[in-house]
Amino acid sequence: QVPLVESGGGLVQAGGSLRLSCAAPGSIIELKSMGWYRQAPGKQRELVAALTSRGLTNYEDSVRGRFTISRDNAENTVSLQMNSLKPEDAAVYYCNAVGYGITLWGQGTQVTVSS
Repeated sequence: QVPLVESGGGLVQAGGSLRLSCAAPGSIIELKSMGWYRQAPGKQRELVAALTSRGLTNYEDSVRGRFTISRDNAENTVSLQMNSLKPEDAAVYYCNAVGYGITLWGQGTQVTVSS
């Protein structure tokens, strides 16, 4: 399966901002939800934020109010605006998309936050 294509990420100072973007293959007609997970060294992968095709959002408690997820249903893209970044936000961020009978992942993009 063609993976999701991610962009963004990088190195930022604490308090700074980054924007992650992700695109799903155009051959997929409808995606129930798109979102972002992250995995820090030695920790399990966790949901950061997700957005359904009907506009319902779900945020991990520590990012609520700082991160904003948005998506373009027609283009099958999802973005994550990350503001007020903290060192504990540093991780590999993975894009995720769930369709009908299909789940896709991106290859991951590194976010590093310096204190």
